[in-house]
Amino acid sequence: MTSKTKIAVVLIFASALCISAANASDAYSIKKLSEALVALAPDVDPGEAEQLSVTAHTTARSLARQYHIVLNPEFQCFLINIGLRKRGYCGHWARDIGEHLKALKFRTLVLHWGAYKPGTTGESNCVVITARNQPFQDGIVIDGWRRAGRLYWAKVTKDDEYQWKEDAFYTAWLQDYRHLYEFRSTVR
Repeated sequence: MTSKTKIAVVLIFASALCISAANASDAYSIKKLSEALVALAPDVDPGEAEQLSVTAHTTARSLARQYHIVLNPEFQCFLINIGLRKRGYCGHWARDIGEHLKALKFRTLVLHWGAYKPGTTGESNCVVITARNQPFQDGIVIDGWRRAGRLYWAKVTKDDEYQWKEDAFYTAWLQDYRHLYEFRSTVR
């Protein structure tokens, strides 16, 4: 076996280990997010919670590949700004994850759009999940952007990086299950 072949074998083996570790990490996070969603209220359907968790995690990983993410979110934004990437801003992540979740038409969970410093260069966006009739601040942040495709989630009040506020316009879009209207993409 040549040294190049040995290096290739080692790299393939190392890649397989990294993929297995990511899958194991996702499985744990999927389980924990599902449990956190069920804990939002006694009437949250555990099946819906699991479906939401699996969909959010797998969509975030899929978007990382689709957006051709390298390094971190800030570098992705730089690549978009210089024209080397078309998508990958936090609003793209929120919209695309939200679109997948919206299609599931949950009965016991509600989708909201979270915004931090809207309209500024420091703006950030996410999807927030609550139980029916719960206020936004009692919800759970779902953010694929922050960790470049590895889903971040936490209670809105426990997120130490952002002080989220609900964006009523985009929340209305996430909650409109009867009509499909054009997403106002010029804003975010």
